[in-house]
Amino acid sequence: MTPAGSGAVLIMIQSGAGRGVHIAGVDEAGRGPLAGPVTAAAVILAPSRPISGLKDSKKLTPQRREHLAAEIRQQALAWAVGWADHIEIDRMNILQAALLAMQRAVLALGIMPKRVLVDGDHCPDLSCPMEAIVHGDSLIQIISAASILAKVERDAAMRRFDELYPAYGFRIHKGYSTPMHMAALEKYGACTIHRRSFAPVQRCQVKIA
Repeated sequence: MTPAGSGAVLIMIQSGAGRGVHIAGVDEAGRGPLAGPVTAAAVILAPSRPISGLKDSKKLTPQRREHLAAEIRQQALAWAVGWADHIEIDRMNILQAALLAMQRAVLALGIMPKRVLVDGDHCPDLSCPMEAIVHGDSLIQIISAASILAKVERDAAMRRFDELYPAYGFRIHKGYSTPMHMAALEKYGACTIHRRSFAPVQRCQVKIA
């Protein structure tokens, strides 16, 4: 694990595309929400096609995230997204579900990486060498790219869920425990995509919306 120090700078790690040595960055989005899936992205950047402005997705505006996500999809050597849904989250707990989504993202890459750098302090179950880097989404560009892609993909999914369950405001809060979301839970109970293993959901009367 590599802790982030004060004054840390964003590092570009060359993926070695010309030598066939590929390094993937991996991050997830959606561990904290009360509803919806947890989403992970894996990205291998092309050194010959640098992308400027990469940083932790939480430090970007939604518009900037969307712009960078489109550029990542276009310019990256490879990228993929993995998911674990609310049922899997309730069955195995959110940490294990997030690791499963990461594993799925890496395995979905068209190129198998020689090394994987993961944001946080846990690594998924993979056969290649891995390193967990605390605050990696703020330190390593390939992890920043994965952070952005995972966030944009999950937000889009929650907007689609908002069309199915409009009473909850998923388009606005993306499933996080905002006052608006908690009020809807109290009024309507939990809908199909709520995570029943999460305490705030358990405290509300279960009702399929």
